[in-house]
Amino acid sequence: MTDFEAHLRQEKGRSPHTVRAYLTDLDHLRGFLTERGGDLLDVTLADLRAWLGAQAGAGVARSTLARRAAAVRTFCRWATRTGRMAADPSLRLVAPKRQGTLPEVLAARDAGALLEIAAVASDDEDPVHIRDRAMLELLYATGIRVGELTALDLDDVDDERQVIRVIGKGDKERTVPFGVPAREALEQWRRIGRPQLVIDGSGPALFLGRRGRRIDQRQVRTVVHWLLEHVPDAPDLGPHGLRHSAATHLLEGGADLRVVQELLGHASLATTQIYTHVSIDRLRDSYRQAHPRA
Repeated sequence: MTDFEAHLRQEKGRSPHTVRAYLTDLDHLRGFLTERGGDLLDVTLADLRAWLGAQAGAGVARSTLARRAAAVRTFCRWATRTGRMAADPSLRLVAPKRQGTLPEVLAARDAGALLEIAAVASDDEDPVHIRDRAMLELLYATGIRVGELTALDLDDVDDERQVIRVIGKGDKERTVPFGVPAREALEQWRRIGRPQLVIDGSGPALFLGRRGRRIDQRQVRTVVHWLLEHVPDAPDLGPHGLRHSAATHLLEGGADLRVVQELLGHASLATTQIYTHVSIDRLRDSYRQAHPRA
């Protein structure tokens, strides 16, 4: 197992948490096989199916089963490649699919309350409060990802057309419109807030931290969580929650699904369709609460 652990730690993109989880999963499988008189390097497809089946019967979450199946596949692939197994028994292993969960979103009134709180805070003309308001207005107006927000430069904002140029996943560029409140918040930030924080090393970054460097994603998340604490009964969401909220509110307002797909920068329409489920669920909840014969 020591060799396999070293292999896991050397693989790019594998977090320490995932390494520990995979090793724990394999220990679980080893214990199961020992009770059946088997061994990890002699495991069969039937063994693996029985192992996952027993866990499913015991009520283990689908996400856990999916991860354990992934751990086994990774181990068997490595063991086969290194000659420890003659053949990979996990090639035909099928684990239960992860159960899709709908993203949590703000109600439109809560989104409005959040932005109003940010606006009131910016009245003191503290550059950080002005920046926070501009960031939240832009996140909610455009539905961009937090990484896309922090990567924006000054010349990515087109005031005349009220659009921003965004570089999304796969270095794909898209143009996203924003409304009057976001335009006004951005104008206040660039005219009053940013000049108070800018330093020689600020470069073209649109949003700056208190020390004058390009703001990072962690700082943006902290701002969103902190301001949402002041909205009564609102869920605790991060910047991605604002993205979900923006998409849901667009569809509830009648926007075309493919337009929302383009605005969000989704490669597949299927990714955008999750927001139709959110909208339908919210519609159903409202119906049940309001209709006397629901």
